[in-house]
Amino acid sequence: MTVHVSRAKAFATHSKWPGKKLLAHAWFLALLTLVALPPFACQKLRAQVPSVDHPPGPGTALPSPPKTENIDIYIHRGWDTLSRSMAECKTLVDPKVNAAPLLYLPLGAPTPPELLRLRSQCKIRIAHLPHRIEHLGDVKESEVPQPGLLYLPYRYVVPGGRFNEMFGWDSYFIILGLLRDGRVELARGMVENFFYEIENYGAVLNANRTYFLTRSQPPLLSSMIRAVYDAEVSRDASPANLARQNQWLARAYGYARRDHDFWLGTIHRAGDTGLARYFDIGEGPVPDIADHSSYYIDVINWLVAHPDVHTNYLIAAPQTPSPAEQATLAETSCDALHSVVCALAYAHGYRLTRDFYKGDRAVRESGFDISFRFDPFSGSTHHYAAVGLNSLLYKYERDLADFAGMLHHPEQAAQWKREAGARRETINKYLWNPGKGMFFDYDFTTGKQSTYVFATIFYPLWTGVATAQQAAAVDKNLALLNRPGGLASSTYASGLQWDLPFGWAPLNWFAADGLVKYGYVSDARRVAAEFTHTISTSFQKEGTIHEKYNVETGSSNVDLIAGYQNVVGFGWTNAVYVEMEHLLQSTARKPQ
Repeated sequence: MTVHVSRAKAFATHSKWPGKKLLAHAWFLALLTLVALPPFACQKLRAQVPSVDHPPGPGTALPSPPKTENIDIYIHRGWDTLSRSMAECKTLVDPKVNAAPLLYLPLGAPTPPELLRLRSQCKIRIAHLPHRIEHLGDVKESEVPQPGLLYLPYRYVVPGGRFNEMFGWDSYFIILGLLRDGRVELARGMVENFFYEIENYGAVLNANRTYFLTRSQPPLLSSMIRAVYDAEVSRDASPANLARQNQWLARAYGYARRDHDFWLGTIHRAGDTGLARYFDIGEGPVPDIADHSSYYIDVINWLVAHPDVHTNYLIAAPQTPSPAEQATLAETSCDALHSVVCALAYAHGYRLTRDFYKGDRAVRESGFDISFRFDPFSGSTHHYAAVGLNSLLYKYERDLADFAGMLHHPEQAAQWKREAGARRETINKYLWNPGKGMFFDYDFTTGKQSTYVFATIFYPLWTGVATAQQAAAVDKNLALLNRPGGLASSTYASGLQWDLPFGWAPLNWFAADGLVKYGYVSDARRVAAEFTHTISTSFQKEGTIHEKYNVETGSSNVDLIAGYQNVVGFGWTNAVYVEMEHLLQSTARKPQ
């Protein structure tokens, strides 16, 4: 179905967000302060900044970048502030759930000495998973009733705030920032952690918590491998080092193939299109929103208030079901006996359907939680072949072809190129709209292409799947999403965080870098200048960097009607800022 702008605006007008949060232990909140803000984030900054109430628009000259010494120092120091290891108490803190810290090791894995010290110092429990995991789903959610952190052997960088784990696609951008800062060992260790996840937890996880053992995140491992490999060779081009890096690449290639195969499995097939979809094998509401568990109530409230929006998301149900009714609801909605969040998800005589929860989980694998892109609250995500996902898989297959060639496997390289070529043809068949000059997601359950304009229209440029003519058409549509403070996620103002007027570092980076790759340097510079200006001026006022920004006002003022608000830190924004700085410097015209 298509969600109209008027309906999205109605959502923002009529919905209310109560913002209730579960209380945690006092010591837990004390530790949380260590996670949320770097110690220097509250220093008073001397730089005077221009007003950003009305930042420059697309038709004006590029904004002059403000003084950046302090922000560059903040980002440089931030990699250490945001880094975690299994030898630190703050690593175990989880702001998202109300539970005592618990660390899980793979079944049969020995307990490292540093964990024994951690158990004593931090008063935590250490346990082993009940089964060896080869594929997601080998350990059921019910078999790990108490959530906990999953062990990783190497130090890693977290996004910040409530996100105190090593996240899947966040880590790609963080790795770019680390490499730009010369932190090659830390970046490489994070890639090694993903190999460990594949080997011991069945996949590259959404993040290393037990409640993420049901899903992954956008497939960027091959891009991480390529970035680290190139950095290692760049700093030492000797034959001896090249041989060492090729040995590492051979090992990395095996893990990358396994990760790619994960996305070609049955659960991720978008019908018979030959394309992929996002999917989470879990059931019911996600447990990682316990700190804003009234979210699902707000979904019900909105759906009841908008009966003209037809979905299959609501099911009539009693607030206190009988045992027989509860057994039925466990199949048609969710199991309140095993999920506190499920038990709370009730309003106006309704609960949410099982299919809504499948879509809600799938959108979290996509990383774009939440918008109206895949119908209201993206409750139908699992019904779509997504532009971004399939573009990334095209790049993955091209990367694997390159790796195979570098490792002297010409037949494998040729096969990967054929797979990439077949995917490109399928993307053009289902996702390209020549009339509108953009790529759109495809609902394979209805056989219809979406009309929802989202910033993933630039992914085919970043991944190289677009033809020159397609790239030219997409570039002409830049104005649809371009705002004074950078690129907006979509053209719909739903009041949710991945919609207008909010802009995010990953989408802005993929757009800017993708435009450069096709020769649209001026437009790429504009996006980069606008978004870095938003980050810089906000930083000089507040002394911190945020997860997302309002790109219409060019500020960090984010007022959402559902879900958590803004988060400080922040890993991928830090990284994209320095990458965009480099883009602006490297593409600047030299004086004649």
